[in-house]
Amino acid sequence: MAKEKNPRRVADNEAMAKLRMLRTSPQKLNLVAGLIRGKKVEKALTDLTFSKKRIAVDVKKCLQSAIANAENNHGLDVDELVVAEAYVGKNLVMKRGRPRARGRFGRINKPFSEITILVRQVEEQA
Repeated sequence: MAKEKNPRRVADNEAMAKLRMLRTSPQKLNLVAGLIRGKKVEKALTDLTFSKKRIAVDVKKCLQSAIANAENNHGLDVDELVVAEAYVGKNLVMKRGRPRARGRFGRINKPFSEITILVRQVEEQA
């Protein structure tokens, strides 16, 4: 009388990793996500390694996690993986402030965001 297994959220030839609470704005994170969309995972890892953006380090960790999920959990071949999707979402925004002139209050928003990376196994055409 065990519980039934949950259906997979992605296809059989796909694996996913999600990283939440990244301390950067979604707009800045989307620039880095755009660097890796549609590329082979080796090329995407190289691009993230040599990127000057601070958040590229965290995106690289998320991509490595997606690759490990594909290999260990779903038995996919790492050499045939492609970054199928990399999309960004908003998370919470911390509201902070700073006193300004004439008794006013300057509002400072500190946004957080999240990234989801989906890798897909694609057979190479010979």
